[in-house]
Amino acid sequence: MHGLINRAIQSFVCATYGRPCWLRATQTVGLGFSEFEPMLLYDVNTSGRILDALCADLKRPRAEFLEDLGTYLVSHPNTEDLRRLLRFGGVTYIEFLHSLDDLSDRVRLAVSDLKLPALELTENAPGDFTLHCFPGLPGYSSVMTGVLRAMADDYGALVMLSHDGCQGEVEVISITLVESAFAAGRRFELGARKP
Repeated sequence: MHGLINRAIQSFVCATYGRPCWLRATQTVGLGFSEFEPMLLYDVNTSGRILDALCADLKRPRAEFLEDLGTYLVSHPNTEDLRRLLRFGGVTYIEFLHSLDDLSDRVRLAVSDLKLPALELTENAPGDFTLHCFPGLPGYSSVMTGVLRAMADDYGALVMLSHDGCQGEVEVISITLVESAFAAGRRFELGARKP
């Protein structure tokens, strides 16, 4: 598992539940360290054990925890760079949805050894979409549900999302765009602003 993913989990837990929660989880699994190095690779089982310990400590289902992680990745000031990467997908929420097919390629442009599972969007009817999350990263569809929800808020769109289980090995998220201009979206500028 790429260190950036583990570091994102660490950052989310520390920002949301506090550093003591994170330290308890690392001690529970006998990690031997408390900080993940973003550019190193770790055993996939390490991530799973950390998630199990966190969810047990917080008494939360893993899917719910990961969806909140996805929301954090878009909405927290610590992760503004990821939000910018996603916003380059389009001016509207619909354009953003259509850009998800090449999200893994865009991520690899930024971090060449970070391979995210493929996503495939199907437009069933105007405003009615299905996102297929291919295997490769356990819990990815739950994280993507949180990302989709937070990006809808970012664009000011009103959407209904549901995780519809699996079609074979592919996990399915249903997206219904109720209104594209429901509220004012968050400000976004193409060029980064100087402090």
